Amino acid sequence: MAIQQKLHTKLVQKLILTPSLQQAIKLLPMSTLELADLLNQEMVENPLLEEVPTEELQPAEQQQPEKPEAQTATDKADAWDDADYEYFFGDYLDDGYRSRTPSEVKELPPIENTLSTAASLSDHLMWQLSLQTEDEKLKEIGGAIVGNLDDDGYLVASVEEIAAMGDWPVADVERALQHVQTFDPIGVAARDLQECLWLQIRHLGLEGTPTEKIVTEHLRLLQNHQVPEIARRLGMTIDDLKEHIEIIRNLDPKPGSRYNPQQSQYVIPDVYVIKVEDQYVAALNEEGLPQLRISPTYRRLLDKSAGTVEENKETRDYVKDKFRSALWLIKSVDQRQKTIQKVANSIINFQREFLDHGIEYLRPLVLRDVANDIGMHESTVSRVVNNKYMHTPQGVFELKYFFHSGISSSYGDSVSSVTIKQRIRKIIENEDPRKPLSDSKIVSILQKEGLMLARRTIAKYREELKIPTSNQRKVLY
Repeated sequence: MAIQQKLHTKLVQKLILTPSLQQAIKLLPMSTLELADLLNQEMVENPLLEEVPTEELQPAEQQQPEKPEAQTATDKADAWDDADYEYFFGDYLDDGYRSRTPSEVKELPPIENTLSTAASLSDHLMWQLSLQTEDEKLKEIGGAIVGNLDDDGYLVASVEEIAAMGDWPVADVERALQHVQTFDPIGVAARDLQECLWLQIRHLGLEGTPTEKIVTEHLRLLQNHQVPEIARRLGMTIDDLKEHIEIIRNLDPKPGSRYNPQQSQYVIPDVYVIKVEDQYVAALNEEGLPQLRISPTYRRLLDKSAGTVEENKETRDYVKDKFRSALWLIKSVDQRQKTIQKVANSIINFQREFLDHGIEYLRPLVLRDVANDIGMHESTVSRVVNNKYMHTPQGVFELKYFFHSGISSSYGDSVSSVTIKQRIRKIIENEDPRKPLSDSKIVSILQKEGLMLARRTIAKYREELKIPTSNQRKVLY
């Protein structure tokens, strides 16, 4: 049997991600700050991209852009050989092109700035170490100990690990650790919570008292609020024991945190919701985004060089490639902005009552609802809401915040899970602290309001809200 090679023609449809489509997909999940960084980097790498000068950023109706010289050559032979760029990118070839921003945004909300920074915990401790000893070896070991403290002031390395860092004797490390533990703030360089509290008790001169015994022997019972059991073991009345517990309550379990304050993370919204008369409008935040255009100088030089000697071919191919890349980038950014605006407007339409009245009126919403509303795929909507924030009359929220599952009520409406959590929080806040409501009792209260939920669902929501059980709340009271 002979094997023969034959050629066959076959028509097949395939879904191929073109480079331009890949770029558009890449831009969608980016936040405004990430996009600004990318555009600035592209301007550095692509000489045909430039930012529109400030004096040219004026309303479109006031702009009278000049006719580019390239347009005078439209009757000539196509200099680009393979594509009619004027047809596809006419808007973006205009020298004065800029992204369209709603004119309603007159001024963006101000953002506070910190102008100074406090000394860190390590700086504070090293300053004390340099003042209190002239022993160079002690300074070296002390520096290693300070370098292994976390933001709360706890030592995160063992004595043996620190000794191995500089080939020091373990006894010397122990001596240096005891020295550092006398520094301000008291309790710093402790290896656990018990040692941290004990250092502060020692500093207060309470060694040998019931206060010290509670910390060293019964700290676990105290953490579980088992005060009667502690009183029984110490042979004290609860009233006498309360004095010692009050002392412990005023100790600092995180002595280093005051020198390492958590930096405020300011959120820059990607979308602002503005009320124009009776309607809410989504306005994109383009503050800080460079307004890009194709450099008219490079484009005119390229058009003038069309038809010149062949020795310019390599240069022309390079410029053509950069030109094509720049056009697709500008188009992709513009498409991204339009898509975000469509999604934001759709969310506004679905959540109108929330914008007017607050969280109690948040509607259940899923990605499919918005995708069907704007005629796009769910994956596109998912990318859009990723890492994006919306400034609303009710506060600043992640776009993901508006998407929650719904629970049907006996009245035929669906209620958002976020609204139910808010209702559970309010029920517990208004309960009698002497008789906290159990999860089953909360189920009964919600059933009277038309919300049919299982007890385990209430327990799950309560845990997500970080609210203790009824028994724990009673002990705390």
